[in-house]
Amino acid sequence: MNNTQANNHIGAFAARFWLLPTRFLLLTACFLLLPVSAFANSAPVVSNVTVSQRTDGSKKVDIRYNLADSDGDTCTISVQVSSDDGVTWTVPAVSFSGAIGAGIAPGTGKVIVWDCAADLPGAYGTNYKVKITADDGYEPPVGPDMVQIPAGTFQMGDNLGDGWSGELPVHTVTVDSFFMGKYEVTNGQYCQYLNSALGQGLITVTSGVVYKAGSGTSYPYCDTHSADTDSQIDYSGGVFSVRSKGGRDMSNDPMVEVSWYGAAAYCNWRSQQGGKEQCYNLSTWACDFGKHGYRLATEAEWEYAARGGLAGRRFPWGDTITHSQANYYSSNSYSYDISPTEGFHPAWDDIYPYTSPVGSFPVTGYGLYDMAGNVWEWCNDWYSGSYYSSSPTNNPTGPITGTYRVIRGGYWGLNASGCRVASRYGYTPVTRVNDIGFRCVLDF
Repeated sequence: MNNTQANNHIGAFAARFWLLPTRFLLLTACFLLLPVSAFANSAPVVSNVTVSQRTDGSKKVDIRYNLADSDGDTCTISVQVSSDDGVTWTVPAVSFSGAIGAGIAPGTGKVIVWDCAADLPGAYGTNYKVKITADDGYEPPVGPDMVQIPAGTFQMGDNLGDGWSGELPVHTVTVDSFFMGKYEVTNGQYCQYLNSALGQGLITVTSGVVYKAGSGTSYPYCDTHSADTDSQIDYSGGVFSVRSKGGRDMSNDPMVEVSWYGAAAYCNWRSQQGGKEQCYNLSTWACDFGKHGYRLATEAEWEYAARGGLAGRRFPWGDTITHSQANYYSSNSYSYDISPTEGFHPAWDDIYPYTSPVGSFPVTGYGLYDMAGNVWEWCNDWYSGSYYSSSPTNNPTGPITGTYRVIRGGYWGLNASGCRVASRYGYTPVTRVNDIGFRCVLDF
Protein backbone atom coordinates (compact mmCIF):
# COMPACT_ATOMS: atom_id res chain seq x y z
CA MET A 1 0.00 0.00 0.00
CA ASN A 2 1.37 3.41 -0.82
CA ASN A 3 0.08 6.93 -0.89
CA THR A 4 -0.84 6.83 -4.54
CA GLN A 5 -3.53 4.27 -3.75
CA ALA A 6 -5.13 5.61 -0.58
CA ASN A 7 -6.59 8.84 0.68
CA ASN A 8 -4.99 8.52 4.11
CA HIS A 9 -1.80 10.42 4.82
CA ILE A 10 0.89 7.80 4.50
CA GLY A 11 4.66 7.87 4.65
CA ALA A 12 6.84 4.99 3.61
CA PHE A 13 10.51 4.11 3.43
CA ALA A 14 12.16 1.00 2.02
CA ALA A 15 15.63 -0.47 2.42
CA ARG A 16 17.20 -3.29 0.43
CA PHE A 17 19.36 -6.02 1.93
CA TRP A 18 20.74 -9.51 1.36
CA LEU A 19 19.07 -12.37 3.17
CA LEU A 20 21.66 -14.98 4.09
CA PRO A 21 21.33 -18.16 6.16
CA THR A 22 23.11 -16.57 9.13
CA ARG A 23 23.03 -12.82 8.71
CA PHE A 24 21.67 -9.79 6.83
CA LEU A 25 23.89 -7.42 4.90
CA LEU A 26 22.32 -3.97 4.59
CA LEU A 27 22.85 -2.43 1.18
CA THR A 28 22.88 1.18 2.29
CA ALA A 29 23.38 2.59 -1.20
CA CYS A 30 19.80 1.86 -2.26
CA PHE A 31 16.93 3.54 -0.43
CA LEU A 32 13.46 4.26 -1.74
CA LEU A 33 11.59 7.14 -0.18
CA LEU A 34 7.99 7.23 -1.35
CA PRO A 35 6.55 10.75 -1.67
CA VAL A 36 4.17 11.99 0.99
CA SER A 37 1.39 14.54 0.84
CA ALA A 38 1.54 18.10 2.06
CA PHE A 39 -1.98 19.15 2.96
CA ALA A 40 -3.50 20.96 5.94
CA ASN A 41 -2.95 17.89 8.10
CA SER A 42 0.70 16.91 7.66
CA ALA A 43 1.65 13.45 6.53
CA PRO A 44 3.95 11.23 8.58
CA VAL A 45 7.52 10.71 7.40
CA VAL A 46 9.51 7.51 7.83
CA SER A 47 13.29 7.92 7.53
CA ASN A 48 16.68 6.37 8.31
CA VAL A 49 15.58 2.77 7.97
CA THR A 50 18.36 0.28 8.75
CA VAL A 51 18.23 -3.49 8.74
CA SER A 52 20.63 -5.91 10.45
CA GLN A 53 20.52 -9.62 11.25
CA ARG A 54 21.71 -10.72 14.64
CA THR A 55 24.84 -12.85 14.82
CA ASP A 56 23.77 -14.91 17.82
CA GLY A 57 22.27 -17.66 15.70
CA SER A 58 18.67 -16.60 16.35
CA LYS A 59 18.38 -15.23 12.79
CA LYS A 60 16.23 -12.41 14.17
CA VAL A 61 16.36 -9.18 12.24
CA ASP A 62 16.42 -5.71 13.80
CA ILE A 63 14.69 -3.03 11.74
CA ARG A 64 15.31 0.51 13.00
CA TYR A 65 13.64 3.69 11.79
CA ASN A 66 12.69 7.23 12.68
CA LEU A 67 9.10 8.47 12.58
CA ALA A 68 8.10 12.13 12.25
CA ASP A 69 4.67 13.75 12.13
CA SER A 70 4.50 17.52 12.58
CA ASP A 71 0.96 17.24 13.94
CA GLY A 72 2.08 14.76 16.59
CA ASP A 73 -0.35 12.10 15.38
CA THR A 74 0.23 8.52 16.46
CA CYS A 75 0.52 6.17 13.51
CA THR A 76 -0.17 2.63 12.47
CA ILE A 77 3.11 1.07 11.40
CA SER A 78 3.22 -1.88 9.00
CA VAL A 79 6.06 -3.80 7.40
CA GLN A 80 6.22 -5.48 4.01
CA VAL A 81 8.99 -7.63 2.57
CA SER A 82 9.93 -8.13 -1.07
CA SER A 83 12.10 -10.88 -2.54
CA ASP A 84 12.28 -9.35 -6.02
CA ASP A 85 13.80 -5.96 -5.25
CA GLY A 86 10.49 -4.23 -4.70
CA VAL A 87 8.56 -5.40 -7.74
CA THR A 88 6.10 -7.18 -5.43
CA TRP A 89 5.70 -7.18 -1.66
CA THR A 90 4.35 -10.69 -1.10
CA VAL A 91 6.89 -12.40 1.16
CA PRO A 92 4.86 -14.03 4.00
CA ALA A 93 6.41 -12.01 6.83
CA VAL A 94 4.19 -11.73 9.91
CA SER A 95 6.39 -12.50 12.92
CA PHE A 96 7.10 -8.94 14.05
CA SER A 97 7.31 -7.34 17.48
CA GLY A 98 8.30 -3.94 18.87
CA ALA A 99 7.38 -0.56 17.34
CA ILE A 100 4.79 -1.91 14.92
CA GLY A 101 1.00 -1.77 14.76
CA ALA A 102 -1.33 0.98 15.97
CA GLY A 103 -0.55 3.80 18.38
CA ILE A 104 3.12 4.36 17.53
CA ALA A 105 4.18 7.87 18.57
CA PRO A 106 6.63 9.94 16.50
CA GLY A 107 10.26 9.66 17.57
CA THR A 108 13.70 8.39 16.68
CA GLY A 109 15.33 5.04 17.22
CA LYS A 110 12.20 2.93 16.73
CA VAL A 111 12.94 -0.80 16.61
CA ILE A 112 11.00 -3.65 15.04
CA VAL A 113 12.20 -7.22 15.56
CA TRP A 114 11.45 -9.72 12.82
CA ASP A 115 11.68 -13.43 13.58
CA CYS A 116 12.87 -14.30 10.11
CA ALA A 117 13.48 -17.97 10.95
CA ALA A 118 9.82 -18.40 11.89
CA ASP A 119 8.53 -16.92 8.62
CA LEU A 120 11.24 -18.04 6.19
CA PRO A 121 13.01 -21.12 7.52
CA GLY A 122 16.16 -21.83 5.53
CA ALA A 123 15.61 -18.98 3.08
CA TYR A 124 18.34 -16.78 1.64
CA GLY A 125 18.68 -14.40 -1.29
CA THR A 126 20.22 -11.18 -2.63
CA ASN A 127 17.23 -9.02 -3.59
CA TYR A 128 15.25 -8.68 -0.39
CA LYS A 129 13.80 -5.33 0.56
CA VAL A 130 11.87 -4.19 3.64
CA LYS A 131 9.34 -1.36 3.48
CA ILE A 132 7.94 0.44 6.53
CA THR A 133 4.67 2.33 6.11
CA ALA A 134 3.21 4.85 8.56
CA ASP A 135 -0.47 5.82 8.36
CA ASP A 136 -1.76 8.60 10.62
CA GLY A 137 -5.38 7.77 9.81
CA TYR A 138 -6.19 11.19 8.40
CA GLU A 139 -8.57 11.04 5.44
CA PRO A 140 -8.92 14.33 3.52
CA PRO A 141 -12.59 14.94 2.73
CA VAL A 142 -12.62 14.49 -1.03
CA GLY A 143 -15.17 12.88 -3.27
CA PRO A 144 -14.72 9.55 -5.03
CA ASP A 145 -14.06 11.38 -8.29
CA MET A 146 -10.73 12.74 -6.98
CA VAL A 147 -7.46 10.82 -6.68
CA GLN A 148 -4.33 11.77 -4.80
CA ILE A 149 -1.28 12.48 -6.95
CA PRO A 150 1.92 11.88 -4.95
CA ALA A 151 4.60 14.52 -4.66
CA GLY A 152 7.59 13.93 -6.86
CA THR A 153 10.24 15.13 -9.28
CA PHE A 154 10.20 14.54 -13.03
CA GLN A 155 11.73 15.66 -16.31
CA MET A 156 9.25 18.02 -17.95
CA GLY A 157 9.18 18.47 -21.71
CA ASP A 158 9.82 16.53 -24.91
CA ASN A 159 12.80 14.24 -24.35
CA LEU A 160 12.09 12.13 -27.46
CA GLY A 161 12.53 14.83 -30.10
CA ASP A 162 8.93 14.64 -31.28
CA GLY A 163 7.73 18.16 -30.67
CA TRP A 164 8.76 21.74 -31.23
CA SER A 165 10.93 24.32 -29.47
CA GLY A 166 8.15 25.33 -27.05
CA GLU A 167 8.42 21.87 -25.46
CA LEU A 168 12.11 22.46 -24.73
CA PRO A 169 14.41 22.48 -22.91
CA VAL A 170 13.63 19.38 -20.87
CA HIS A 171 13.96 20.54 -17.29
CA THR A 172 13.65 19.15 -13.78
CA VAL A 173 10.45 20.01 -11.91
CA THR A 174 9.28 19.05 -8.42
CA VAL A 175 5.61 19.27 -7.47
CA ASP A 176 3.87 18.84 -4.13
CA SER A 177 1.11 16.31 -3.69
CA PHE A 178 -2.41 17.29 -4.76
CA PHE A 179 -5.73 15.76 -5.67
CA MET A 180 -6.90 15.65 -9.28
CA GLY A 181 -10.21 14.78 -10.88
CA LYS A 182 -10.28 11.26 -12.27
CA TYR A 183 -12.33 12.55 -15.18
CA GLU A 184 -12.80 15.67 -17.24
CA VAL A 185 -15.72 17.74 -15.94
CA THR A 186 -18.86 16.50 -17.66
CA ASN A 187 -21.83 18.25 -19.22
CA GLY A 188 -23.94 16.97 -16.36
CA GLN A 189 -21.64 18.40 -13.71
CA TYR A 190 -21.35 21.75 -15.44
CA CYS A 191 -25.11 21.92 -15.88
CA GLN A 192 -25.51 21.53 -12.11
CA TYR A 193 -23.16 24.45 -11.63
CA LEU A 194 -25.02 26.63 -14.13
CA ASN A 195 -28.38 26.10 -12.46
CA SER A 196 -26.91 26.79 -9.02
CA ALA A 197 -24.98 29.86 -10.21
CA LEU A 198 -28.07 31.23 -11.95
CA GLY A 199 -30.06 30.86 -8.74
CA GLN A 200 -27.35 32.75 -6.84
CA GLY A 201 -27.24 35.55 -9.38
CA LEU A 202 -23.65 34.74 -10.36
CA ILE A 203 -24.30 34.44 -14.09
CA THR A 204 -26.47 35.91 -16.82
CA VAL A 205 -27.45 34.57 -20.25
CA THR A 206 -27.37 36.77 -23.34
CA SER A 207 -28.11 35.38 -26.81
CA GLY A 208 -27.40 31.90 -25.53
CA VAL A 209 -24.00 32.75 -24.05
CA VAL A 210 -23.43 32.50 -20.29
CA TYR A 211 -21.53 35.45 -18.81
CA LYS A 212 -20.26 36.45 -15.41
CA ALA A 213 -23.03 38.52 -13.83
CA GLY A 214 -22.40 42.25 -13.97
CA SER A 215 -19.60 41.96 -16.53
CA GLY A 216 -21.65 42.68 -19.64
CA THR A 217 -20.02 40.51 -22.28
CA SER A 218 -16.44 40.79 -20.96
CA TYR A 219 -16.27 37.38 -19.31
CA PRO A 220 -18.08 34.64 -21.24
CA TYR A 221 -18.26 31.33 -19.39
CA CYS A 222 -19.78 28.99 -21.95
CA ASP A 223 -22.06 28.69 -24.96
CA THR A 224 -25.40 26.96 -24.86
CA HIS A 225 -26.80 25.08 -27.84
CA SER A 226 -28.68 28.12 -29.14
CA ALA A 227 -25.42 30.06 -29.41
CA ASP A 228 -23.34 27.19 -30.79
CA THR A 229 -24.86 23.89 -31.86
CA ASP A 230 -21.74 22.00 -30.75
CA SER A 231 -22.68 22.75 -27.13
CA GLN A 232 -24.59 19.99 -25.39
CA ILE A 233 -26.19 22.40 -22.88
CA ASP A 234 -29.72 23.70 -23.47
CA TYR A 235 -31.17 26.78 -21.80
CA SER A 236 -34.93 27.28 -21.74
CA GLY A 237 -37.38 28.81 -19.28
CA GLY A 238 -34.61 29.77 -16.89
CA VAL A 239 -33.31 26.19 -16.60
CA PHE A 240 -30.15 24.57 -17.98
CA SER A 241 -30.31 20.95 -19.12
CA VAL A 242 -28.11 18.44 -20.95
CA ARG A 243 -29.02 17.42 -24.47
CA SER A 244 -29.13 14.03 -26.11
CA LYS A 245 -27.18 13.37 -29.30
CA GLY A 246 -28.48 10.69 -31.64
CA GLY A 247 -30.46 9.25 -28.75
CA ARG A 248 -27.40 9.20 -26.45
CA ASP A 249 -27.58 11.16 -23.19
CA MET A 250 -24.60 13.53 -23.23
CA SER A 251 -24.50 14.05 -19.45
CA ASN A 252 -21.37 11.92 -19.08
CA ASP A 253 -19.43 13.43 -22.00
CA PRO A 254 -16.89 16.17 -21.24
CA MET A 255 -18.09 19.75 -21.14
CA VAL A 256 -17.03 21.71 -24.23
CA GLU A 257 -17.66 25.25 -25.47
CA VAL A 258 -16.39 26.44 -22.07
CA SER A 259 -13.89 29.26 -21.62
CA TRP A 260 -10.99 29.42 -19.19
CA TYR A 261 -13.09 31.89 -17.18
CA GLY A 262 -15.96 29.42 -17.09
CA ALA A 263 -13.63 26.67 -15.90
CA ALA A 264 -12.16 28.83 -13.12
CA ALA A 265 -15.63 29.96 -12.01
CA TYR A 266 -16.74 26.31 -11.84
CA CYS A 267 -13.75 25.54 -9.58
CA ASN A 268 -14.79 28.34 -7.20
CA TRP A 269 -18.37 27.05 -7.17
CA ARG A 270 -17.23 23.53 -6.38
CA SER A 271 -15.13 24.91 -3.51
CA GLN A 272 -18.19 26.75 -2.25
CA GLN A 273 -20.32 23.61 -2.42
CA GLY A 274 -17.72 21.63 -0.50
CA GLY A 275 -17.12 24.23 2.20
CA LYS A 276 -13.58 24.90 0.96
CA GLU A 277 -11.68 28.09 0.25
CA GLN A 278 -12.22 29.64 -3.16
CA CYS A 279 -8.93 29.94 -5.03
CA TYR A 280 -9.91 32.44 -7.73
CA ASN A 281 -10.53 36.13 -7.39
CA LEU A 282 -13.23 36.59 -10.02
CA SER A 283 -12.42 40.30 -10.34
CA THR A 284 -8.73 39.87 -11.20
CA TRP A 285 -8.88 36.17 -12.11
CA ALA A 286 -5.73 35.58 -10.09
CA CYS A 287 -5.35 32.18 -8.42
CA ASP A 288 -4.29 32.14 -4.77
CA PHE A 289 -2.22 28.98 -4.43
CA GLY A 290 -2.25 29.38 -0.67
CA LYS A 291 -5.96 28.59 -0.59
CA HIS A 292 -7.15 25.04 0.02
CA GLY A 293 -9.82 24.60 -2.61
CA TYR A 294 -10.51 23.55 -6.19
CA ARG A 295 -8.66 25.14 -9.10
CA LEU A 296 -7.21 24.30 -12.49
CA ALA A 297 -3.96 22.36 -12.59
CA THR A 298 -0.72 24.15 -13.23
CA GLU A 299 0.91 23.04 -16.45
CA ALA A 300 3.61 21.22 -14.47
CA GLU A 301 1.05 19.43 -12.31
CA TRP A 302 -0.87 18.39 -15.39
CA GLU A 303 2.12 16.87 -17.19
CA TYR A 304 3.40 15.18 -14.02
CA ALA A 305 -0.01 13.63 -13.38
CA ALA A 306 -0.44 12.62 -17.03
CA ARG A 307 2.87 10.78 -17.01
CA GLY A 308 1.54 8.63 -14.18
CA GLY A 309 4.97 7.78 -12.81
CA LEU A 310 6.41 6.68 -16.18
CA ALA A 311 9.60 8.59 -16.89
CA GLY A 312 10.32 9.87 -20.38
CA ARG A 313 7.44 8.20 -22.20
CA ARG A 314 5.47 9.64 -25.08
CA PHE A 315 1.98 8.91 -23.71
CA PRO A 316 0.57 8.21 -20.25
CA TRP A 317 0.92 4.45 -20.84
CA GLY A 318 4.04 4.17 -23.05
CA ASP A 319 5.44 5.21 -26.41
CA THR A 320 2.75 4.12 -28.89
CA ILE A 321 -0.95 4.91 -29.22
CA THR A 322 -4.03 3.17 -30.65
CA HIS A 323 -7.78 3.71 -30.63
CA SER A 324 -8.03 1.18 -27.81
CA GLN A 325 -6.27 3.72 -25.58
CA ALA A 326 -7.67 7.13 -26.53
CA ASN A 327 -10.20 9.10 -28.54
CA TYR A 328 -8.08 10.87 -31.19
CA TYR A 329 -7.61 11.08 -34.98
CA SER A 330 -5.38 8.23 -36.07
CA SER A 331 -3.17 8.40 -39.15
CA ASN A 332 -0.11 6.65 -40.54
CA SER A 333 1.90 9.87 -40.45
CA TYR A 334 3.51 8.94 -37.14
CA SER A 335 5.46 5.74 -36.52
CA TYR A 336 4.19 5.61 -32.96
CA ASP A 337 0.55 5.66 -34.07
CA ILE A 338 -0.07 1.93 -34.50
CA SER A 339 -3.87 1.92 -34.41
CA PRO A 340 -5.43 -0.65 -36.77
CA THR A 341 -8.29 1.82 -37.34
CA GLU A 342 -7.57 5.22 -38.87
CA GLY A 343 -9.36 8.55 -38.85
CA PHE A 344 -11.80 9.50 -36.12
CA HIS A 345 -12.46 6.94 -33.41
CA PRO A 346 -14.92 4.47 -34.96
CA ALA A 347 -16.93 4.10 -31.76
CA TRP A 348 -17.64 7.82 -31.36
CA ASP A 349 -17.77 9.42 -34.83
CA ASP A 350 -21.55 9.58 -34.73
CA ILE A 351 -22.70 13.18 -34.53
CA TYR A 352 -20.26 16.09 -34.41
CA PRO A 353 -18.43 16.83 -32.11
CA TYR A 354 -16.99 13.36 -31.58
CA THR A 355 -16.44 13.33 -27.82
CA SER A 356 -16.68 10.10 -25.84
CA PRO A 357 -18.08 9.53 -22.33
CA VAL A 358 -15.41 10.15 -19.70
CA GLY A 359 -13.71 6.99 -18.45
CA SER A 360 -14.24 5.08 -21.72
CA PHE A 361 -10.56 4.15 -21.99
CA PRO A 362 -8.06 2.45 -19.66
CA VAL A 363 -6.93 4.25 -16.53
CA THR A 364 -3.42 5.72 -16.35
CA GLY A 365 -0.76 5.20 -13.69
CA TYR A 366 -2.17 7.65 -11.14
CA GLY A 367 -5.79 6.59 -11.56
CA LEU A 368 -6.77 9.19 -14.18
CA TYR A 369 -8.78 8.87 -17.38
CA ASP A 370 -8.61 10.65 -20.76
CA MET A 371 -5.28 12.36 -20.16
CA ALA A 372 -4.69 11.90 -23.90
CA GLY A 373 -7.43 12.73 -26.39
CA ASN A 374 -11.16 13.36 -25.95
CA VAL A 375 -10.86 17.10 -25.18
CA TRP A 376 -8.08 19.56 -24.50
CA GLU A 377 -7.95 20.64 -20.86
CA TRP A 378 -7.52 24.20 -19.62
CA CYS A 379 -4.59 24.68 -17.23
CA ASN A 380 -4.14 27.61 -14.89
CA ASP A 381 -0.94 28.96 -16.46
CA TRP A 382 -0.51 31.76 -18.91
CA TYR A 383 1.15 30.37 -22.02
CA SER A 384 4.66 31.20 -23.20
CA GLY A 385 6.68 29.34 -25.81
CA SER A 386 9.92 30.24 -24.03
CA TYR A 387 8.87 29.70 -20.41
CA TYR A 388 10.69 26.38 -20.03
CA SER A 389 14.03 28.19 -20.28
CA SER A 390 13.33 30.11 -17.07
CA SER A 391 10.84 27.89 -15.25
CA PRO A 392 11.42 27.52 -11.51
CA THR A 393 12.24 24.04 -10.30
CA ASN A 394 9.69 23.81 -7.48
CA ASN A 395 5.95 24.04 -8.16
CA PRO A 396 6.13 26.38 -11.17
CA THR A 397 2.94 28.33 -11.85
CA GLY A 398 3.76 29.82 -15.25
CA PRO A 399 4.35 33.38 -16.45
CA ILE A 400 2.87 36.25 -14.44
CA THR A 401 0.93 37.63 -17.41
CA GLY A 402 0.11 36.64 -20.95
CA THR A 403 -2.41 36.57 -23.77
CA TYR A 404 -3.17 32.85 -23.90
CA ARG A 405 -3.89 30.17 -21.31
CA VAL A 406 -2.29 26.74 -21.56
CA ILE A 407 -4.27 23.77 -22.85
CA ARG A 408 -3.04 20.18 -22.55
CA GLY A 409 -3.87 16.64 -23.63
CA GLY A 410 -5.10 16.77 -27.22
CA TYR A 411 -8.65 16.04 -28.39
CA TRP A 412 -10.91 13.78 -30.45
CA GLY A 413 -9.92 15.32 -33.79
CA LEU A 414 -6.20 15.75 -33.22
CA ASN A 415 -3.40 13.48 -34.41
CA ALA A 416 -1.15 11.36 -32.21
CA SER A 417 1.55 14.03 -31.96
CA GLY A 418 -0.84 16.49 -30.35
CA CYS A 419 -1.89 13.91 -27.77
CA ARG A 420 1.62 13.38 -26.36
CA VAL A 421 2.07 14.24 -22.69
CA ALA A 422 4.65 16.91 -23.58
CA SER A 423 2.42 18.60 -26.18
CA ARG A 424 1.29 22.11 -25.19
CA TYR A 425 -0.70 24.89 -26.80
CA GLY A 426 -2.46 28.06 -25.77
CA TYR A 427 -5.77 29.84 -26.42
CA THR A 428 -7.22 33.13 -25.29
CA PRO A 429 -9.18 32.67 -22.05
CA VAL A 430 -12.45 33.73 -23.72
CA THR A 431 -12.23 30.89 -26.27
CA ARG A 432 -15.18 28.49 -26.39
CA VAL A 433 -14.79 25.66 -28.88
CA ASN A 434 -15.93 22.06 -29.28
CA ASP A 435 -12.61 20.51 -28.32
CA ILE A 436 -11.59 22.24 -25.06
CA GLY A 437 -12.81 21.21 -21.62
CA PHE A 438 -11.14 20.92 -18.21
CA ARG A 439 -10.72 18.98 -15.00
CA CYS A 440 -10.18 20.20 -11.45
CA VAL A 441 -7.42 19.76 -8.93
CA LEU A 442 -7.65 20.27 -5.18
CA ASP A 443 -5.16 21.55 -2.64
CA PHE A 444 -6.07 20.56 0.88
